[in-house]
Amino acid sequence: MSDIIANRLLPKHFNLVRAIVDLGQLSLAANSLALTQPAASRMLSEIEHIVGSPLFSRTPKGMEPTAVGRALALRAQNLLMEIREAAREVEAIKRGLSGTVRIGAVTGGAVGYVVPAIDVLKAEAETADIHVDVAPSGPLIADLMAGHLDFVLGRIPAGIDARQFSIQASLSEEVDLLVHQRHPLANAEHLTFADLVHFPWAMQAPGAPVRQAVEEAFLEQGAPIPFNIVNTTSLLVMIAMLASSNAIAPMSREVSDLLCRQTTGAGLCQLDIRAPISVAPYHLISMAGKRMSPVALRLRDLLLAEFESRHRIWI
Repeated sequence: MSDIIANRLLPKHFNLVRAIVDLGQLSLAANSLALTQPAASRMLSEIEHIVGSPLFSRTPKGMEPTAVGRALALRAQNLLMEIREAAREVEAIKRGLSGTVRIGAVTGGAVGYVVPAIDVLKAEAETADIHVDVAPSGPLIADLMAGHLDFVLGRIPAGIDARQFSIQASLSEEVDLLVHQRHPLANAEHLTFADLVHFPWAMQAPGAPVRQAVEEAFLEQGAPIPFNIVNTTSLLVMIAMLASSNAIAPMSREVSDLLCRQTTGAGLCQLDIRAPISVAPYHLISMAGKRMSPVALRLRDLLLAEFESRHRIWI
């Protein structure tokens, strides 16, 4: 019997029961629901037939709920609240203000663009479930191709067919060389790469874009490539090495600006290098033809707006 009741009672039935309990009269309840009184009376009879019991007794003061009526009215209140909440949630998802988005980014892109875009999205949609993976481009593109990420800020590795991707922007990247403020070269001006050769270094493994850019900068200036290097993709390891030694670490400009702020408290500074170090651009990459959720599309649009506001290169 309980299954029959559950399957046949509709939200409009619960609305009527709740309205009668709240207002005490069938005519007032009907008016509040934009129903005629005869239509409301027929609906109440239908509900009582489904339940198999009277829900209200008529008294000089109005309609008083029976025990069954009170129980149904209480459930009606909770159910209708859940339905309204579900409707709001569905609408938020459709507008890109709720739901889940998973993105990946190289470190500079994450700090410089993803975080500001997330700040804007969270101001609009506190319940949006956002996942950010920060890693080198190779693993990020692999996760994108496997369907684990909605889109990526990164570079397409050699050997990967770029035709399977949608590429919407190209972002230039500059590299700074960071040291601790007590480093012997911290306050030196117009340094050459030859001045840096004999210090320890912490940077990504050979073949990584930042590592390649640094090595090419040394070679272009006729300086030997540093030999005392710790290879790591961990930003925390790099910061720890800078804090504990006279190491030098190359980092993207966005990360460098963040770490060198006094408010960050890392005690780091940028070396004054004569020749700039530039890295091959990275891109906003998604799988061609893949449909993204509204919240993923909203975050992507916020990222594109962030790029445009900074006068980056477009393709």
